[in-house]
Amino acid sequence: MGNYREVRQASRVVVSVFIAIALVYAVYFLPLPLYIFSAGTAETIQPMVQTHQTGAQERGTFMLTTVRVSSASVFSYLLSLVQPYDELRSKGELLRDNESEQEYTQRQEVSMLTSQSSAIEAAYHKLGIPYHIRNDGVVVMQLFRDFPAYEVLRPGDSIVQVDDTPVRRTEELLELLKERQAGDAVKIDYKRGDEMHSAEIKLAVLPTADGTTGEQQRAPRAGLGIVSVNVQSIQADDPKHQVTITAGEIGGPSAGLMFALEIVNRLTPEDITKGYKIAGTGTIDAQGEVGVIGGIQHKIIAADKAGAEIFFAPKDYTAPNGQIIPNFSAAEERAKDIQSRMKVVPVGTIDDALQYLSVLPPKAAANG
Repeated sequence: MGNYREVRQASRVVVSVFIAIALVYAVYFLPLPLYIFSAGTAETIQPMVQTHQTGAQERGTFMLTTVRVSSASVFSYLLSLVQPYDELRSKGELLRDNESEQEYTQRQEVSMLTSQSSAIEAAYHKLGIPYHIRNDGVVVMQLFRDFPAYEVLRPGDSIVQVDDTPVRRTEELLELLKERQAGDAVKIDYKRGDEMHSAEIKLAVLPTADGTTGEQQRAPRAGLGIVSVNVQSIQADDPKHQVTITAGEIGGPSAGLMFALEIVNRLTPEDITKGYKIAGTGTIDAQGEVGVIGGIQHKIIAADKAGAEIFFAPKDYTAPNGQIIPNFSAAEERAKDIQSRMKVVPVGTIDDALQYLSVLPPKAAANG
């Protein structure tokens, strides 16, 4: 009888331990269908930009700003409710139809590469530096689950060759597959990280825009079942003006303006920072137009924590339907909320930012 009680007690202890482990896992590790947006970091751009030509020594710094995006657990969700500036958003707001989190991350990485190219192009355009655009390859952004390629390729892979024919643009890839039929196998050479791979991949009937398959049309079309994007780089005609950017794992398109300002500073003889710590955000196009971004209120906090004295914010944008997308106004409001001494400056173009800096009095050098 005594042994039976001991066994039952031991069983209860074991069950209790497993229940406790399950509860801990559910509270701390089980993901909810939510993201938590909060202040990220303000990163000095100078080490990210490489140039052959160097301007004046920078007394100040240009900084890009980031938003921290984390998957919510029960614990982090509850914690966010008492954090005054954390923002909860459903994952469906960020992820496109049938897009995985890995594919979203890859989309952000490609957006960063695009923003870097746009920043270089905008700076070259502003400074009158001749350049040309080079196609650097085709990158897989998303894969359809019901296609054989889904078992082989991953988001971020670069397609290099199809049946030993080099591929530099998505248009070239489509042309090579145009006459193929569903069930045909093609040899795909692709790069993953620093390693080359090769695989035979069967084609399948592609879906149409309305969700039907090619078999329901007169001319079915076969393909790999991927969403791809062209990766391009901006090449200066004179190598001494060449600029390259290495931003590590930072993703998204919103650092374009700040990259462009750093590049202009490196390719001109004067130091346009004038000794100030200058943070900011905003997309940029080849003509220097600055576009609105998301999460600017979190970037204000990151910049303030980093000691920024000036923050460039895109001007509020009014869409054709009349909807207003706040950027400068949201940034200025958050700066007031946190009682920041940082000057928030609205910009619509790179010229706006450069004009502001041109009349800014140089900051007095610190004593000692």
